[in-house]
Amino acid sequence: MDLVYNLLVALHLLGMAAVVGGWIAVRSGRTVVAPIVWGARAQLVTGLALVGIASAIKDDDHTVNNTKIAVKLVIALVVLAAAEIGSSRGRKGKDTGNLLDVAGGGAVVNVLVAAIW
Repeated sequence: MDLVYNLLVALHLLGMAAVVGGWIAVRSGRTVVAPIVWGARAQLVTGLALVGIASAIKDDDHTVNNTKIAVKLVIALVVLAAAEIGSSRGRKGKDTGNLLDVAGGGAVVNVLVAAIW
């Protein structure tokens, strides 16, 4: 079970890297690119799986702070929504507004919640 958990952690971090790295890479272009969207999707799915596994394992290494997880879930949903809507608007040739910054900035906020809380 630890191998699966650790693989999910790695995928979770790669999703975060795709969102934040994509945001930094295309910041001047103001376009939400596919890696940002897929990274946001990966963050949500792997995060939910990690919480499920950590809740199922009853030991001191896998404790779950439900308040922190709820805050992170809300932020992740905002990041995903911004990425999906921005990508859709970009494909249609419409202005994406600040959705790129909402997705990238939200991912950074989520990392800070994870690390500092």
